[in-house]
Formats: sequence, C-alpha cells, structure tokens
Amino acid sequence: MSGSTDLWETHADWWQEGFTEGHDPEYTEQILPMAVAQLEGCRRILDVGTGDGQIARLVDAVGIDPTEAQIRVARDRGGVYARAGAARLPFADESFDGVVACLVFEHITDYAEAIAEIARVLEPGGQFNFFLNHPLLQTPGSGWIDDQILEPPEQYWRIGPYLIEDARDEEVEKGIFIPFIHRPLSLYVNALADCGLLVTRMDEPAPPPGFLARAPEYPDAAAIPRLLHLRCEKAERSGR
Repeated sequence: MSGSTDLWETHADWWQEGFTEGHDPEYTEQILPMAVAQLEGCRRILDVGTGDGQIARLVDAVGIDPTEAQIRVARDRGGVYARAGAARLPFADESFDGVVACLVFEHITDYAEAIAEIARVLEPGGQFNFFLNHPLLQTPGSGWIDDQILEPPEQYWRIGPYLIEDARDEEVEKGIFIPFIHRPLSLYVNALADCGLLVTRMDEPAPPPGFLARAPEYPDAAAIPRLLHLRCEKAERSGR
C-alpha cells in the first residue's frame, strides 16, 4: 500500500505513547502475558514488527521493524534490533525456534511473502505465534449498532462484507492515519499451510477487564472477541 511506511514513520509516537510502557490494558492484561506464555521454552526468538520492542524485551528476542522511528526508540529501551520488513528477513534459514508477530499482518500488503519468510527462518518443529486484530473487527463497516427503533431497543455487533479483502488508511485519532488491511481468516490459514506452518492452537479470548471498564455502554462487549491468536508449528522434514 503506497505510503504506508511513511505513515508509520510519521505517527510512530502515536503507537509508542498510547500502546507501550503499560499504557494500553489490552496489551498489559492480555497480549503480553499470552505471548510470554506461548513462547516459554523457545531459545532463539524473532519478533516480527517489533515496534518499540515491548514483546522482544520480555522474551529476549531479536526484533525487526521497517520503521526507523520505532527501531530508534526500541534500541534506546534495550535489546537487539534490525530495520527490515517482514517479507525480506535478514537471517539465515532455520535461525529461530520461535517467531512472534503481534498485530502486524493487518498493516502489511505482502502477507504471503512474509509468512513464507517466517517459515524459512523457523527451524522444523519451531513455533510461530500469530496475533491479529480479530478479522471481525477489521471488516469494513463493522461495529456496534445501538438500535433504538426496535422495541425493545437492541445493541449488536454488525459485520460488514467479511469475504472482501480491503485496504485503507484509517483515521485512528484526529489527524492520525494508519494503514489497515482486512482479510478473511482463510487467506492467512491457507498461506500458513502452504508453507508447512500447521495451526496447533487457536484462541479468541474475551476482552480483558481493563478494556471492558472503558466501554460500560456496551454490556455485551465481553462476548465479542477483539484478538485472534494462532499458534503454528513448522512441520518436521520427512524422514526424520
């Protein structure tokens, strides 16, 4: 998507100030603990799309990100990082036994190439932990509907045209645009399978208490997943 890297360079501080260093309850209460638990036992870990490095620091991973403004802050906060995109990883084959990508693939266009690269640098039997904003959330036109016409009134989550891949720059705050790409889950799962990355676990956790406390006007929010996690294992070579 043209200009997407420039948008991240321009608005890196939006991410660093709003979603790192304990500022976001979904990260502190849910995403970070899940990532740490899933990667337990891995010895050589790669964090793809590391941002400012908050996951990389927790699990002692090497982090990569295409955004110079993110890498600069990540290095200041501690750790080992390289500036690179997910579709061209600067590592040898089978360099890692664990890879994590957290809320990354909904922002990049070349998802199939990136998944192939992750499979390449992952050793047989290694695991890839894939965290996404749930595709239900990213479907264009989806969102809470407060229908006061019905009797009695109803609140529900409307899902837009789920099967249509859609790329756009979304205004996440006034004057701040970030690239988002909606894809149906089947595109990701099939790309993983094509590269020998087999799904061994899937999680759709309810939003954590800290997030629900910010949305008391939506009493059914606890029943709508915001996060999707897939744990994949790279198939062993035949004959082993």
